[in-house]
Amino acid sequence: MKCDILTLAGLWNSGPQHWQTHWERKYPAWTRVPHRDWNNPDRDEWVAELDAAIAECEGRPILVAHSLACMLVAQWAQSGSKLKIAGAFLVAPSDVEAASYPIDANGFRPIPLAKLPFPSIVVASSNDEYVAPDRARMFALAWGSKLVEIGPAGHINGGSGYGPWPEGEAMLDEFCRDLNP
Repeated sequence: MKCDILTLAGLWNSGPQHWQTHWERKYPAWTRVPHRDWNNPDRDEWVAELDAAIAECEGRPILVAHSLACMLVAQWAQSGSKLKIAGAFLVAPSDVEAASYPIDANGFRPIPLAKLPFPSIVVASSNDEYVAPDRARMFALAWGSKLVEIGPAGHINGGSGYGPWPEGEAMLDEFCRDLNP
């Protein structure tokens, strides 16, 4: 499998109006990493599924994650995998330690706060129901990620009006160019 971009949907598998789904339709070579149970994700199982998807790539992919999948990327980074990625574009990381998180964290706690061993960017909203702005800033700082705060954007998903999301696509394009000058 040749894959420059792996998309990682969050809890409930980003639906048809979500920006990830729009981007996958626009770029059919991009691959959404499958998961067995989107409603009740298990950290260890999902980390193994991500590792298997990365192993199938010809080169080092860029991970494009939303919500809980941002925590998946942080968990994978500390899993001890010998595989490498080019970078991670992390949008609206869910705070699985917050009371607002809608399901059992299923092993995603504690949140890894070690510096990520690859370039990354965190895109955050000022009114996300699943992560407070100060927590999103703290994750970005701990992970060594560039932080982009886009104002009041809810959870930056289809339900918040982020369908095709051309501004996000432009941010991802710039991130990719910076990785491959």
